[in-house]
Amino acid sequence: MDINKVKKQWQALSTNVEDIDYAVSGHDFNVCLESDKLRDFAALMLEEGFYLVDLMAVHVTPAIEVVYQFAHFETRCRVLARAFVDDKCEIPTISDIYQGANWHEREARDFHGVVFSDHPYLHPIILPEEDVDLKPLLKKEAGLKDVDAVRRKPPEPAPEPKPKVKPEVEPKAKPEAVKSQEQS
Repeated sequence: MDINKVKKQWQALSTNVEDIDYAVSGHDFNVCLESDKLRDFAALMLEEGFYLVDLMAVHVTPAIEVVYQFAHFETRCRVLARAFVDDKCEIPTISDIYQGANWHEREARDFHGVVFSDHPYLHPIILPEEDVDLKPLLKKEAGLKDVDAVRRKPPEPAPEPKPKVKPEVEPKAKPEAVKSQEQS
């Protein structure tokens, strides 16, 4: 896989592609997508030899964000792709591109109310049918955090070391002679 070629293809589909330090975050790239580009991105990832590791929803402001984690079969390359749901809380399904997305999309529907448009079987997977509108992981408006507050921030650069200053050594005063009891 030529990562520079793939990265250019990501840039053509996304609003932002960011290189991330794997040792710090556990992934190599962060890709922000518009929801209408999600299916094209997923198809590209499959074509380039990536598999879907995980899919999850996060309830933040300005909207629920769906986060996809991809990894490459042959090389160590992990990618987080992010897209916000639209005003109707919908985002396109990728379950026909990645079969493993089926379960994850149904789980996100159960817990966050995200509707994956054109999903072939978007029925509850965990909650009973009568609780389909429960959405237990949605937060109250007062409890929502801004999306930037929950994203990993690059580490602060380490402060420059202060130059070591050798303390001036004062000559030590000679100790006074101690009189012994015999001398008294």
